[in-house]
Amino acid sequence: MSYLRVLSFHTAGESHGKGLTALLEGLPAGLPLQMERDVDPELARRQGGYGRGRRMQIESDRAELLSGVRLGETLGTPLSMLVWNRDWENWTTAMSHLPPDPEGNPKALRSMYLPRPGHADLVGVLKYARRDTRDILERASARETAARVACAAVAKRLLDEFGIRVGSHVRSIGPVEARVPDQLPDELNTAADSSPVRCLDPEASEAMTAAIDQARDDGDTLGGIFEVVATGVPVGLGSHISWDRKLDGRLAAAVMSIQAIKGVELGLGFEGARREGSRVHDPIVRDDAAVRAGGFRRSSNGAGGLEGGVTTGEPLVVRGAMKPISTLLKRRLPSVDLRDGTAQEAATERSDVCAVPAAAVVGEAMVALVLADAFLEKFGGDSVAEIRRNFDGYLSYLSERGWEERSLHSGEVS
Repeated sequence: MSYLRVLSFHTAGESHGKGLTALLEGLPAGLPLQMERDVDPELARRQGGYGRGRRMQIESDRAELLSGVRLGETLGTPLSMLVWNRDWENWTTAMSHLPPDPEGNPKALRSMYLPRPGHADLVGVLKYARRDTRDILERASARETAARVACAAVAKRLLDEFGIRVGSHVRSIGPVEARVPDQLPDELNTAADSSPVRCLDPEASEAMTAAIDQARDDGDTLGGIFEVVATGVPVGLGSHISWDRKLDGRLAAAVMSIQAIKGVELGLGFEGARREGSRVHDPIVRDDAAVRAGGFRRSSNGAGGLEGGVTTGEPLVVRGAMKPISTLLKRRLPSVDLRDGTAQEAATERSDVCAVPAAAVVGEAMVALVLADAFLEKFGGDSVAEIRRNFDGYLSYLSERGWEERSLHSGEVS
């Protein structure tokens, strides 16, 4: 995208390398931040969820802070973190930075030549002129999202300073769909995290775990749909002026960038295309208490908190559709051996049966990063104190604008 991000992040590292690096730039100074309180719990949430593989029994993700914080507060400088891979000790030969030992055991390199349908294996080796798919899959792995979640935990901490909270829950896994309550819990993540599949419907939660068990027995995998909800978002983030500044487009791109995500919806999404306009668009009513929405509210939220690429002040609702993981527990998908071109079955490797609950946490991360960027774009300053002055001034403007409107209607214009 061509717009200039205020808050940007980068990640580096391979799935079985020494660790993952996270770099976050654009933070204001003066944000209270502690790894153990603000970042590590989010990393733990990403590791959870029924259906995860044995890798999660090995790793215990923690973020090691390298720069950007002094005495418990951000400095306004780039913030860098490391998430070490404990499994690295089992991969020191296969993932070594040095050329291979010509006298060594070739099996120790753990090379893979049978690309998996649905994975980046084949397209990656073709694009980057490699032969061993290990050169591709190590970076394409969803292990990379641990670094994203670390960055997003800091973004969440910033948003929380201004009353914006981001949570998620699972709506479906495989064929099992949850009944979503009309009113989501105020503590959405607390409620969702109490379920092994992060589902708010207890009956559906049991059916989802049973479906995952069946898929595991069959040597198969399952996908599903998660929903991310952000509350406290003020009206006016994003812009209608240019295509690359529309917040809905930025959110869709961010969620779609998550490994295995094949679809993104905002609000009603595709369901809105099946309805008449009278059953899609949200009626506007006055509500003087809705200061963050400019003294207005919608009596429904089919738009998912966005109109014209701009936030409305209603809860932001984004869904992601995750395909089944492409690494199956049994070799049964047709593939080709890259060494000689013969027909073979695709490779299998230790993996998850279902990672939708974890993907929901990563979805939160991407939404939080985009929201924090849009928030700083509108209210940005060099320090949290400066941003707070800008934000409070905007809320005062919204409140005063509402008073002016009331005066106009009542004939009390001075």
